[in-house]
Amino acid sequence: MSPLTRLALPALAVLGAVYAQTPTCSRDDTFTVQNSGDATSLGECDTYTGNVEISSDLTDDIILDGLQELKGDFVISGNSALQRISGNSLETITGKLQVDNVQNLASLAFPKLTELGQLTLQGLPNLRQLEFTSQVTKCPKIDIQNTDLQDLNGINVDKAESIFIANNKGIGNITMDVTNVTDFLTLSFNNEEVDVSFPKLLQSKNATFRACGSISLPALSKIAPGSLGVYDSKLESLACPNLTSIAQDLTLNTNSALANISFPELTKVGASLQIANNTQLHKIDGFPKLAEVGAALDMSGDLTEVSTPSIDFVKGVFNLQSTNDLGNTCDFYDKKKSDLGPSSKYVCKGKLDEARTAGGGTSGSSENKTGAAFPLHVQPTYLGLAGLAAVLLV
Repeated sequence: MSPLTRLALPALAVLGAVYAQTPTCSRDDTFTVQNSGDATSLGECDTYTGNVEISSDLTDDIILDGLQELKGDFVISGNSALQRISGNSLETITGKLQVDNVQNLASLAFPKLTELGQLTLQGLPNLRQLEFTSQVTKCPKIDIQNTDLQDLNGINVDKAESIFIANNKGIGNITMDVTNVTDFLTLSFNNEEVDVSFPKLLQSKNATFRACGSISLPALSKIAPGSLGVYDSKLESLACPNLTSIAQDLTLNTNSALANISFPELTKVGASLQIANNTQLHKIDGFPKLAEVGAALDMSGDLTEVSTPSIDFVKGVFNLQSTNDLGNTCDFYDKKKSDLGPSSKYVCKGKLDEARTAGGGTSGSSENKTGAAFPLHVQPTYLGLAGLAAVLLV
């Protein structure tokens, strides 16, 4: 053997060993983690490029210590044994972080995580908190359903395309500093006492709140091009002090404790405004600047006073019905009747046994089931505001 060969062989052996230990940090196909060793190999990469999926049969805790960036999706789905997922260095997942139907998962710990392409958490009955210590500040799409989360600490995005949070019965507080939601914001049937606060939200395309204990929207100035709705909630008051316009509908329906409404700067509702089935709401005087309603102005319930002093135009229907004495309320609206939609679609009446919405639904009832006859050939079921507008504007 030549001297050169004798020198080269040890060097080649060392290089071979190094090469063998170098992790594969990029794959075109999905890398399925089958065991803790596979997870450890990912942690040897600062950046991994490709999608990662955790096997549904894996029983070991997933520890990704060392991995800083995942350029792809990270998916854990349908695993019945996994209890803990962690990564002490992970800062970014450019794709989606999806954890669904992982029944025994009790810990999701990424203390340095700040950026996600999408977050989906569903079917996690043992997950009570998110261990995102540094806070996720960038995540366009958030979908959290059917978890045992007590709050959303660790998620505080500035902007989002969509936020959907539903059926998380343990959650007591939902607070985010998001300023703009470009598609939809929906909070639905979480803990019925949940306190909701979006202190910096300026604009949302659509916003829907169902079964909330309180709602704070102090900075909200515009809903466009969609609608704002509050349903089935226990909140006692609702105030949007800076909201000036709603492109489509404003709906406040079936809020059993709602007693006070304040929209002091609202001037225009592009489609329908409906306030109905709010049994503790007797006085509506929180729309001092409301001048225009593009389809139906529809208020019904146990009302004693309604005041919208700036109203000048209602394009479709004016419907105000109460089971209580409205006092002089209708005198004001009767004088403006010609500006409040076609005369055939105008109703303002109190002391009714049954107060009906413009779509035929009811707010309050008594034994003889008589109410004001609404002069439209509409089936006696609630159409929903989109359907109602289509009928009224024909």
